[in-house]
Amino acid sequence: MNSSSRLNQAPGPSTGISYDIESEVLQRYQEGARQQQPNLCCPTEYASTYLELIPQEIIDKDYGCGDPTQYVNAGETVIDLGAGAGKNCYIVAQKLGSEGQAIGVDFNDEMLTLARKYQDEFSNRLGYRNTSFLKGKIQDLALPLDLVQAWLQEHPISSLDDLMAYEQECNRLRQSAPLIADASVDVVISNCVLNLVRPDDKRQLFQEIHRVLKPGGRAVISDIVCDEPPTQAILSDPGLWSGCIAGAFLEAGFLAMFEDAGFYGVEILNREETPWQTIDGIEFRSMTVRAYKGNNGDRRDRKQAVLYRGPWKQVTDDDGRTYTRGEKIAVCDRTYQAMTSPNSPYEAHIIGLEPRVPVPPEEAKEFSCCSPSIRSPRELKGATYRQTQSNPPRCC
Repeated sequence: MNSSSRLNQAPGPSTGISYDIESEVLQRYQEGARQQQPNLCCPTEYASTYLELIPQEIIDKDYGCGDPTQYVNAGETVIDLGAGAGKNCYIVAQKLGSEGQAIGVDFNDEMLTLARKYQDEFSNRLGYRNTSFLKGKIQDLALPLDLVQAWLQEHPISSLDDLMAYEQECNRLRQSAPLIADASVDVVISNCVLNLVRPDDKRQLFQEIHRVLKPGGRAVISDIVCDEPPTQAILSDPGLWSGCIAGAFLEAGFLAMFEDAGFYGVEILNREETPWQTIDGIEFRSMTVRAYKGNNGDRRDRKQAVLYRGPWKQVTDDDGRTYTRGEKIAVCDRTYQAMTSPNSPYEAHIIGLEPRVPVPPEEAKEFSCCSPSIRSPRELKGATYRQTQSNPPRCC
């Protein structure tokens, strides 16, 4: 089965949708910024310790379906896609410390105004300021919309030539003044927002998440998924789209989106057992997924190996390599680091084996991991290794 058949390619022009998705979502969340809407998304529990510093209005007007904030570390740069009132940013700001940065991105001016309203108050309570809120579309994180708006005020569009000039200016800004630069972020989080993006933009959205992450960085996304494709009646209801239902990903399709964008180590961190809603027999529930961006460096052989601990007899990684339980599999340095680093999704399942005499990077030859082979004990110990040694007994 190819990846496209696993994806819930939510409706495009051919599905008969007669409403504008972006307008519906914007209007619904503008109302959510003005007045609390308890039924807009799933009730979510957060650690109360982190809520004490956050103004009540921010808490009341937050709409999410999971808690990706628990997967960030001190000192990191974190972007929250569709930050809304800013609750998740204000939570992670406390975890990141003064050396970290929490950056919220949203398209809704009323939500941005609400999030920014309490920045000074929150920073004074926290003792430092490490939050910012930027206007942008999460599927186009390079485009700084405040700069676009300023340009439009001086160059209103009234002709095709004006439209072409506008498009050229947008492309120039993406290159010269990107909202979020390439490989500049440690963690991307989002809470019940990706499903709201237009179907035609969803692939670009995942590519943008991949683009802004540093090598080794990770995305932690909570969103709504469904166990069957939504019916035409669901897709035709604008209230169900802005209500996080019609745009829900198929469960397998959600994971495939990460995979197709180039992520590895894609992992379900949480899948709610009880559906949030069931409509026409289709279950809609919250799922939180974590995925990592790889390092695109050269593949070099430094005589390393990895040993899969189990419990499965064999497993296959995202590049199609198979690891048999207990066998020393030869890997390149890039793969070795991806599988054994402290933040690796494989760390608990893999034992890393370094050679007795390390191979300097500049001396390492090109190596392909595509056809896994067993690493000989002599490659790890050295061809001339003949040591005889008796260690003090520690068992038996």
